[in-house]
Amino acid sequence: MSAKDAPPPLPEPLLVEVADSHTHLDMQSGTVEEALTKAAAVGVTTVVQVGCDVKGSRWAAETAAAHANVHAAVALHPNEAPRIVLGDPDGWSRQGARDAGGDAALDDALAEIDRLAALPHVLGVGETGLDFFRTGPEGMAAQERSFRAHIEIAKRHGKTLVIHDREAHADVLRVLDEEGAPDRTVFHCYSGDAAMAEICAAKGYYMSFAGNMTFKNAQPLRDALAVAPLDRVLVETDAPFLTPAPFRGRPNAPYLIPVTVRAMAAVRGIDENAMAEALAVNTARAFDY
Repeated sequence: MSAKDAPPPLPEPLLVEVADSHTHLDMQSGTVEEALTKAAAVGVTTVVQVGCDVKGSRWAAETAAAHANVHAAVALHPNEAPRIVLGDPDGWSRQGARDAGGDAALDDALAEIDRLAALPHVLGVGETGLDFFRTGPEGMAAQERSFRAHIEIAKRHGKTLVIHDREAHADVLRVLDEEGAPDRTVFHCYSGDAAMAEICAAKGYYMSFAGNMTFKNAQPLRDALAVAPLDRVLVETDAPFLTPAPFRGRPNAPYLIPVTVRAMAAVRGIDENAMAEALAVNTARAFDY
């Protein structure tokens, strides 16, 4: 194993227990038990396991059912919806190559997400939203249709909406306004600027910050964190992606949350215990556990 592939070392434990509000244990190496044990050793005692497709959402629901400290969110990722409708000849996603299924296939997939969203240990509907980075104009209609359906599912089941917003800020905010956002709405891996953070704050949305807020080029994220109300801020890994500095490029996992918590505390000018306390309270409120 090269140094680049080696898992980063365990950070100094947090004294106040926190939650990783967004992780993908099914994409990380090792077992769920290993990941949870390692995380708990540094004060990360709760994780929200997030589905990105039907298979991953079923796995999230099963994993949450088996572990008291794992909560599930279920959804079709914004990039998954166009692949279901238009096909995925390159097999870019973990599903392998797929033929176009049309709107009927999207309806079938959404019906399964709806079924999973009703389960008691599924606390969120997500990650859903819009992603104009990876999906071109031809996929936007499927993405938006899927996003609107997920908003309706979240509201009907009283679950938290978990949003993936990549290069689509104005459209995500527009769709939320048009549909009416659920009571609890989380912008996962918040990627907007300070001006957007003020809009989200006014609407009562939660903003979850990931390891990329530690990157050198991420000043707009730090500016957003500086103005976001402290009671609307969450922390996440989005593991195995977005490993915080100084470990950028190496595999991420829930046990690295303390690195980001400390960076967030520095931006806010508060001590890490106060930051962790706020994050713990906010995550429990955001996901209603």
